[in-house]
Amino acid sequence: MRVKTMLFGIITCVITAFGLILQGCGSSPSEATGGITPQQMADALHAVMESDRTVYTRQVVNRLVNEDKVIKASEHWKDDQALPLPAQMFRMGAEMVTEKNMGFTYSLLSIWPVNKQNKPKTKIEEDGLQFVADNPKENYYGEEKLGDTTYFTAVYADIAVAPACVDCHNEHKDSPRTDFKIGEVMGGVVIRIPLTKS
Repeated sequence: MRVKTMLFGIITCVITAFGLILQGCGSSPSEATGGITPQQMADALHAVMESDRTVYTRQVVNRLVNEDKVIKASEHWKDDQALPLPAQMFRMGAEMVTEKNMGFTYSLLSIWPVNKQNKPKTKIEEDGLQFVADNPKENYYGEEKLGDTTYFTAVYADIAVAPACVDCHNEHKDSPRTDFKIGEVMGGVVIRIPLTKS
């Protein structure tokens, strides 16, 4: 029960922070209010996402599963009465934000996805994921048009921060790569902010 309460609190804090950041953002760099550009907004959103993802991975999953060995983490966490995997927690948060129509979306993708639905689908996702894999300390920014909307799209390196990360990916039967090490790029966080509608 304490873990569920903590997880709910983390998700609530993230969504609240996103909403506050979004209120100060304009629809394009030239229209930004309060001097906040789409890139600044994306960077701020990512800082919150990365921090919460790292805390959950290190202080919840890695500590309770690998160090204290009191519970396991599982893809089938409901059936197994286990912790959701960090990627699943991230996706659930992204889905909640999408349902709230906060004006932006985010996802966790990879050029080595365990789950095929998490592979890049657009050219900017492919280019961005390859860029951050090759340049882990740099971010990738661009614009793309999807349907009638032009988006500012940012891609950030997703780094393996704990043994739980590399163990899960390296040992998973569907993983296309099995040699990850702590500190390496495993994928990328993609954030999309709408700029204009045609």
